[in-house]
Amino acid sequence: MHSSAVFLIEFGCLILGLGLLGRFAGRFHLSPIPLYLLAGLAFGNGGLLPLGSSEDFVAVGAEIGVILLLLMLGLEYTAGDLVTNLKTHYPAGLVDAALNALPGAALALLLGWGPVAAVVLAGVTWVSSSGVIAKVLGDLGRLGNRETPAILSILVLEDLSMAVYLPIVTALLAGVGLAAGSVTLAVALGAAVLVLVLAVRYGRHISRFVSSDDPEKLLLVVLGLTLVIAGLAQQVNVSAAVGAFLVGIALSGEVAEGAHSLLAPLRDLFAAVFFVFFGLSTDPASIPPVLLPALALAVVTAATKIATGYWAARRAGIGPKGRWRAGGTLVARGEFSIVIAGLAVTAGIEPSLGPLATAYVLILVILGPLTARYTEPLATRLLGRRRRRSTPVAEEATSLSPDTYETIEGQGAVGHT
Repeated sequence: MHSSAVFLIEFGCLILGLGLLGRFAGRFHLSPIPLYLLAGLAFGNGGLLPLGSSEDFVAVGAEIGVILLLLMLGLEYTAGDLVTNLKTHYPAGLVDAALNALPGAALALLLGWGPVAAVVLAGVTWVSSSGVIAKVLGDLGRLGNRETPAILSILVLEDLSMAVYLPIVTALLAGVGLAAGSVTLAVALGAAVLVLVLAVRYGRHISRFVSSDDPEKLLLVVLGLTLVIAGLAQQVNVSAAVGAFLVGIALSGEVAEGAHSLLAPLRDLFAAVFFVFFGLSTDPASIPPVLLPALALAVVTAATKIATGYWAARRAGIGPKGRWRAGGTLVARGEFSIVIAGLAVTAGIEPSLGPLATAYVLILVILGPLTARYTEPLATRLLGRRRRRSTPVAEEATSLSPDTYETIEGQGAVGHT
């Protein structure tokens, strides 16, 4: 009875604190994610006031938070949108892998950690955080922007690539033979393809099965189906986030609209819990020794992610402002990076890899919402100053400003809902 009371008090104080932090961030028109993470650091092991009774519940809530974030993201698009975007943007996925995986691998080799650790750290720096980015896009009201499909395509390509990457890393860390590693990889790929085919080809039947005029029944069926698919996907080494995203893709029409309105409050609650849990799982004392290399790696890979997003959006025909917004939005790393680093720590590959990855992700998960908001206005201002310095006064008076160009180009924009 006493432990139950302590749990209620702890968890109630945590939720209340998050609500107050969210209001504080909203007053200054900022994303609350960095504040949620700092709150997690304060209440985690080694923090000011560690939680005890509610930590296990927060861990489960964090998993549900990521699943709901990706489900809601999937509800914004149809199966046709997914296939079209993947066909269109796969070169951007290749550029993304090259630009962002190589810095992590290079740092591991420079530190003398060996090739296996280099493969692991390459994955840590490669994959953006779908959970953080989904939250940021919602907070900033950009889900309908023209550059958002390019962003989502890169995220989906990264998440689907994890179906190949994670089995390979697991095999390398375990030191298993080629045959055993090939079987694991084949199972993971087969599961990913199966889920994708079901979402694309049988989406209408799934929507018909889920559909209900009763909001309570619709909520229970959609949430239950999403958790089952996410769990099955994770069971065969495919990301639970990918499973949840594809469930959202499979649902369409009135079902998707109804599920979106019903699940939005749950998403906001559990998404906040996810970001707190990330901070809870970080020991503040482990960060200072690896802070400098983590900071250097964060600066380099923030720049490479911005370049990736800019290139992908430019290739998609998006205007200059949208290109910068796309690049800034992709900076955050998160759940996948921590999972990858955790595999290496469990295998005992390199003791310093875990703290470095944690510090690196923490830097970028705090920086990510800021770059998403401020990369475009900063780039526009700097480029505008440079243009004014290099353009004669008479010529400048007859030239279009970046704002005017973006407005003209954006008149043909069609929002995705």
